[in-house]
Amino acid sequence: MADVDVREAPASRLDRIGISPSLAAGFLGLLLFMVGDGVEAGYLAPFLASQHFTHEQVGVVFTVYGITVAISSWLSGALCDQFGPWRVMAAGLGIWAVFEVVLLSLAFPSHTYGLILLAYGLRGFGYPLFAFGFLVWIVTITPAERLSTAAGWFWFGFTGGLPTLGSLVASITIPIIGKYGTFWVSLGLVIIGGLIALFGITDRVGRRRLVPETVRPLQAMISALTIVRVEPKVGIGGIVRLINTTSEYGFLVFMPAFFTQTIGFSLEQWLRLLSVIFIANIVANLVLGWLGDRIGWRTVVTWIGAAGCAVTTLLLYYLPVLFKGDYPVALLAGALYGITLAGFVPLSALMPMLTPNQKGASMSILNLGAGLSTAAGPLIVVLFRGPFGISGIMWIFAVLYVISFILARMLNLPQQMTKGASAGH
Repeated sequence: MADVDVREAPASRLDRIGISPSLAAGFLGLLLFMVGDGVEAGYLAPFLASQHFTHEQVGVVFTVYGITVAISSWLSGALCDQFGPWRVMAAGLGIWAVFEVVLLSLAFPSHTYGLILLAYGLRGFGYPLFAFGFLVWIVTITPAERLSTAAGWFWFGFTGGLPTLGSLVASITIPIIGKYGTFWVSLGLVIIGGLIALFGITDRVGRRRLVPETVRPLQAMISALTIVRVEPKVGIGGIVRLINTTSEYGFLVFMPAFFTQTIGFSLEQWLRLLSVIFIANIVANLVLGWLGDRIGWRTVVTWIGAAGCAVTTLLLYYLPVLFKGDYPVALLAGALYGITLAGFVPLSALMPMLTPNQKGASMSILNLGAGLSTAAGPLIVVLFRGPFGISGIMWIFAVLYVISFILARMLNLPQQMTKGASAGH
């Protein structure tokens, strides 16, 4: 678009750290929104179990939620092209709030499994539209040479809330107001964060459609799928992104029980361990986003992300088992996992540059991979926990990271592009 360059001069302090000043409020709003979304991450599974639902039923709830998240994640890019990121983010906030109210006022109090499944599943359409709509906005107006750093700030806010500070909030509020009251706290945080972003962002580009009027909605949807045929590397990148957080969402299904029942930690200790994992992750998001702009996006993804996670996933299981009850060892294993998980951050910069004239479509595939991981992780747990146990699941995740290493090596870009984009060695 002709006015894509409507942004402050790069001499500003925010520009120097990789944030477009016109989007600054969006990063704060994203953080608060995802804090609210992440409050339940560490205790929703045991909460549902306490309502006398089976492990399989809980797994199905997470899987259905993951499916709606995946669909919404894929739609986010195409919808941003058609309606602009601002409207997509507003829709995400509205969906999240409405179905959370249904969940808290009707589904949970009635202990009706079908209603819980319906309300929680439909709520899954909410956060991807809000968060990934904002990511498309970032990609649209940020120069390529600072794109990985900006993506690092996005994931800083995203994982800073889900589940880092969200779990920390839960560990503080649950002893005071209980698990049910804590759900209402999460709703308040989501609404506050959403409103800060929607009314604090000053950039005008994202308030209108990102493609010409001649491109119709159906064309945009089709483009968000056919892009993988036009540029197969986009599809490969989507698979790598899928593998990226599959283990994370799988862990949220069974790790609470593993650490509290098998290892012997309290629920509060588990929630703080989860916070440590993602505190390390959010710091690494910034560092590795910055590093990707300097040594190469693909280099960081393959060696720190894929190879690193293959090792740390196993450490997260075996170190607590070998040093049972040793909380500092478990914290160390968690921190290492969180750091390597951030190694995939430069994918958010690499993917749109594979098809610079169809960034929205490429981001749809990237977001689809992110969304599918929320379903794939719990589904792996549901399918393989019985026959292989927790150790078997950890090995499955480790092997997936080895596969992602092989795939990520294929994501090279033309050498004439910017340093961050071309340094894929």
